[in-house]
Amino acid sequence: MTRLSALKSALLATCALLPTAAFAQQTLQTIEVVGVSPVQGSEIAKDKIPSNVETIGARELDHSRAPTLLDSILQSVPGVSLSDQTGNAFQRDLNYRGQTASPVLGTPQGIAVYQNGARINEAFGDVVNWDLIPEMAIARMTLMPNNPLFGLNATGGAMSIEMKNGFTYQGGEAQLFGGSFGRVQSGAQYGWNNGAYSAYIAAEGAYDRGWRDYSSASQIRRMYADFGARGDNTEFHLSFTGADNKLGSVAATPIEMLNQRWSSVYTWPQSLHLQMQMVQASAKWTPTDTLSIQANGYYRNYKSARVDGNGTEVQDGGGVFVLEDAAGTPWDINRNGPTANTLAADAALGQIDRNTVKTDSYGGSLQATSTTQLFGHDNHFVVGASVDHGNTNFQATSELGTLDNNLFVTGLGVYIDQPNAGLAPVNLNAKNTYLGIYATNTFDITSQLALTAGGRFNWAQINLRDQTGFAPLLNSNNNFQRFNPVVGLTYKITPDMTAYAGYSEANRAPTPLELGCSDPANPCLIDNFLIADPPLKQVVSRTVEGGLRGEISGGRSAYAADLPAYRKAPIKSVAVDDGWRLRWGLSLFRTENSDDILQVVDPLNPVRGYFKNAGTTLRQGVEAKVDLAWNRWTAYANYTFIDATFRSAFDVNDPFLRVPLGVVSGNHIPGIPAHRLKLGAEYAVTDAWKVGASVNYVGSQYLLHDETNVYPKVPAYWVVNVNTSYQVTKNVEVFGLIQNLFNQRYYSAGTVFDPAGFNTAGGGTAFALNDPRSMVPGMPLAAYAGIRAKF
Repeated sequence: MTRLSALKSALLATCALLPTAAFAQQTLQTIEVVGVSPVQGSEIAKDKIPSNVETIGARELDHSRAPTLLDSILQSVPGVSLSDQTGNAFQRDLNYRGQTASPVLGTPQGIAVYQNGARINEAFGDVVNWDLIPEMAIARMTLMPNNPLFGLNATGGAMSIEMKNGFTYQGGEAQLFGGSFGRVQSGAQYGWNNGAYSAYIAAEGAYDRGWRDYSSASQIRRMYADFGARGDNTEFHLSFTGADNKLGSVAATPIEMLNQRWSSVYTWPQSLHLQMQMVQASAKWTPTDTLSIQANGYYRNYKSARVDGNGTEVQDGGGVFVLEDAAGTPWDINRNGPTANTLAADAALGQIDRNTVKTDSYGGSLQATSTTQLFGHDNHFVVGASVDHGNTNFQATSELGTLDNNLFVTGLGVYIDQPNAGLAPVNLNAKNTYLGIYATNTFDITSQLALTAGGRFNWAQINLRDQTGFAPLLNSNNNFQRFNPVVGLTYKITPDMTAYAGYSEANRAPTPLELGCSDPANPCLIDNFLIADPPLKQVVSRTVEGGLRGEISGGRSAYAADLPAYRKAPIKSVAVDDGWRLRWGLSLFRTENSDDILQVVDPLNPVRGYFKNAGTTLRQGVEAKVDLAWNRWTAYANYTFIDATFRSAFDVNDPFLRVPLGVVSGNHIPGIPAHRLKLGAEYAVTDAWKVGASVNYVGSQYLLHDETNVYPKVPAYWVVNVNTSYQVTKNVEVFGLIQNLFNQRYYSAGTVFDPAGFNTAGGGTAFALNDPRSMVPGMPLAAYAGIRAKF
């Protein structure tokens, strides 16, 4: 008898013994399973996980409730907030417990992200491009804190994304929606199987012109396909993910300009072109009811091309253009000789920075899962190994240009190339290999008490090679290794309440970008340039977590005889109209990072900077949540408090004052709001018509690059969203939603910048400002409507 059959028989037998009247008041508790490693097949009951793990399914990713994948995650997962560095809804940062998964090169990445067991943190900077994930094809997402089995970057947690296939999704669906700012988005999916073979395909497209002045339109094109086969003891899948996206970016704007016009931008053009193709293969073999072997492999090709209009360090040097080095010595902007300055004296100077990243990466995992009893007690054992290899070519150039009155940069065809001033084209090859070996075991000491213990050994090799022949000091070989343990307990205090506590460690190796830009004497134009630098230390996190979670229910219910596959979905009761269910959770966490990596600006040229180890940082806090389903109502409330501080003293450079300032223990880490509150409810007015609303409150946060906490904070804000849907027929639904119902003006993020203005061709200054605060404004009221059809 299989584990699933035994569980089903036991539940049915228990129900048969209950008196009819008693059963009318008894609601069977949900049994939900989650993976303990990136590879599917390691699933265990969520109640035995010694951390505050969160899951969301396809229903929560529905566009009738939120317009993008990140908005859906924000609405559904407690503790998550979004910040914005690009001014693009498809390219925002996901923040969880003070750690980030961001698409912006140079942002320290503290969350590991996997798609069907394949690591999708890009090899060069560990960035996460959320827009490359076909959201319609997502079956389930799991956010797992306090678990080193997810490898590098899991210092703040890990996100595991499980995609649909023809065995888990059948039928077809098409949807179309659009609305404010020219948004038009469509998608279709279809799944089929005959028991032995399956097929699934999904395709999505979107267009959004953006709401900021001069912002380039965003175009999204992505798809996912999966072909599967299975027998009595085996299952095999071959999948393909592809995307070709063009994204406009407008970034932060000085607050003085936003006070005059909310949609204004500061220097442009700014655009990004992303292309990705990934092929994955996975297999599962179950020789016995208690043993399964899982394996997967992938190949990923990734390309990005960025164009960014900026200010420039170029000055007039008496009829020729010059650059100054750190000592103030002027150099011709090109190593081949002087470049004449023939521009009008009042022409404002700028530059167009371009960079490309081309990466081929591949890897795979092999894993075994055993549920054989140990000493007569239930036991869940997982052991595995993974390898990931990336080969990246990074190139960057800067073209001298002029700015017009709208701050648009027009290139002059003159390229900046002066190594003596620390600024030259870059052509870098980076190879990184990550190896991991892991094991974990969950042992039921009693029917109520379970012990989890395990760990993972990470080995990382990162080699850099200059391809220009002019920067040999950039060449380096770097190795990092560490064993990270995890241990935890769960205790079922009552059938409806569980207590848990755990301790874990994780590490993050410096990225090739960080290793190539860590010398204060040779700062880089972040996201553009690398030069010869000293090595950085790896980041090590130590997390302690504890909490309570529970579920209570009442009213009449019926047992679902059609149990889904044990690996795939929860076993649930079917509630009728007068039933109710309340889920709740409370957790405390404390994560200490040693040798945390920080981005520091150069005091002489604030548009450039470098990375440094900044000693110890601390992120600690509380997470509380409650979810209610009652009659025609569903509602949720969750609150997160995060105290994120530096615990070591070190110096940083102020972009405005252009002098070193001392950070002391207790200063707060910029960009991390202390308070996050989310409230939401949905009501079924009729069987066909639903209406809902949500409120998202985000507390104040310090500006980026304000590590000494001397500037006014980014103010707290709240946003109200509403949604409605109507089931026209069994297969056709229409829906609508409004984001930022009350048209609140708020800032989603902010940074300190140098408001001194731009050099002119005659040696003067143009477009000078006074306030050193630069903000990313939040999107104003936006309305969308759509239709979905199933077939």
